Amino acid sequence: MTQYNSLQSYKRLLMFIKPYKKRLVIAVICMAFSGASNVVVPWLIKDVIDKVLANKDIYTLNLIVIGILILFLLRGFFYFGQRYLMSYVGQKIVNDIREKLYRHLQVLSLSYFDRRKTGNIMSNLTNDVTALQTAIAGNLISFVQEAVILIGSLVSMLFLYWRLTLLTLVIVPLVIFTINFFGSRLRLAGHEVQGKLADITTLLEESISGIRIIRSFNREDYEIKRFLVQNDNNFWALMQTTKLTSLLTPFIQFFAAIAVTAIIWYGGISVINGDMTAGALIAFLIYAINLANPVRRISEIYGEIQKSLAAADRVFDTLDTESDVKEKNDAVTLPFVKGNITFHEVSFSYDEEHPALTHFNLAIKPGQVVALVGPSGAGKSTVANLLPRFYDVNSGSLTIDGTDVRDVTFASLRQQIGLVPQETLLFNATIRENILYGRLDASEEEIVAAAEAANAHEFILELPGGYDAVVGDRGSALSGGQRQRIAIARAILKNPRILILDEATSALDTESEKIVQAALDRLMEGRTAVVIAHRLSTVRNADHIVVIDHGHIVEEGTHKELLAQHGLYANLYAVQFKDKSEGRNT
Repeated sequence: MTQYNSLQSYKRLLMFIKPYKKRLVIAVICMAFSGASNVVVPWLIKDVIDKVLANKDIYTLNLIVIGILILFLLRGFFYFGQRYLMSYVGQKIVNDIREKLYRHLQVLSLSYFDRRKTGNIMSNLTNDVTALQTAIAGNLISFVQEAVILIGSLVSMLFLYWRLTLLTLVIVPLVIFTINFFGSRLRLAGHEVQGKLADITTLLEESISGIRIIRSFNREDYEIKRFLVQNDNNFWALMQTTKLTSLLTPFIQFFAAIAVTAIIWYGGISVINGDMTAGALIAFLIYAINLANPVRRISEIYGEIQKSLAAADRVFDTLDTESDVKEKNDAVTLPFVKGNITFHEVSFSYDEEHPALTHFNLAIKPGQVVALVGPSGAGKSTVANLLPRFYDVNSGSLTIDGTDVRDVTFASLRQQIGLVPQETLLFNATIRENILYGRLDASEEEIVAAAEAANAHEFILELPGGYDAVVGDRGSALSGGQRQRIAIARAILKNPRILILDEATSALDTESEKIVQAALDRLMEGRTAVVIAHRLSTVRNADHIVVIDHGHIVEEGTHKELLAQHGLYANLYAVQFKDKSEGRNT
């Protein structure tokens, strides 16, 4: 992961404040007045000692008491203003960062998601972004407030007795060195904490989505142990940051004690010698304490900011990641296509060591149903992934109606391609909303027509709520065949010119497969269809069958032609037919 400079990272975070700078200015003014109230009180105490008590002045005492009440009333008003406004600004900035991060994730290529765990990405959007609020809002409030107290106290101390002030400032280099020493270590510890939080999120995502597998293998205790390990790792990472912050504060407090001791000693001598009044010494001591507290708090704030910037590094690392698949600035809109697809000398690999396709050539005519078959890992799904530009070819070209897919906009290309995958993903919404995903502006009549064409209308009406029935997480409330028919209805509603069926019936039982296959046959009518199949019985009627092995086309033809060649296709078919025969005999 990229390491960012602390100052640059914080400046980059502060750029998100620009839209809310008016509220921020008002909040800072409130902070300044709230902090300034702390500077005024010691002066009032000085006057009480030097004027009221020395001269027995009741009138001045009354004025001071009234002044203190008014002062704290105003302080409460300013405190409310700063807290409310900064909370508003902080929450809005967090929302903006999360929105920008989510938008960026939507345009990153699939290779980004291939290389990262889902839980880490989720943690980036939740834990990391939330941690930034501390850096932007909470710490900024404290920093401005403490800075006002620090500067006001220092100026007042110089005005009261500049020699004693210079003696107090001897500890400043020690404080700065200590803050820098612990700050760098706190940022590293913050990286560790955010990483451990991401690990927990990843484990939770895996265990929740895989709960059926966990139960079926009776691995609840095993998963609990895995969680305990990650939870314990997170605990010790947090304890490391706690140890550093806990060490930082005593160091700062000890240096402050040195300053206060020097003030009492030197100030006491000054009062005895008549160079300083008793009231001035008391006020000076209060200012010194006021000075010590902001120094301590600012050191703590610095530590908190360093930990928060570790989260910022993770967010910026994602935002600075560029997509491997980019739309050209001069990309054109792909017109309504006939569906003529040509792969010309296409080579592609997910990584340098394992080529998926090598000098791959394939021509598909408009309206043709072409089946891609072959062993697992042969490159069939890669062909399907290249068509909608989920990935870009490493070399060669892929054209639709003679236009290279790299020269057109994503929207115009993908709008004309429909995908029905093996593992159907339905959103945790109603059946109507899931079908509407194919075309958001479709009418109710079009939704029903799509469901009817997908052989889904009847079972939908039998569900409680009908089209308003919620399908559950990933469609868990429906059977596999029902989920697949909803996915087909979604594709029908989209009305694509090119259709990709990626082993769309391989996970279904025989009865469901017949119903779904009938819907697929209806969906493929009049469209160019690329069918990836493991069950060869489902592609016997394809116009053209292409046999792929190790990224090459090794055979192609009709079902009968390929059987007559006695090659790889015939062997695969014979094995499947034998397995079915043995299954019937048993």
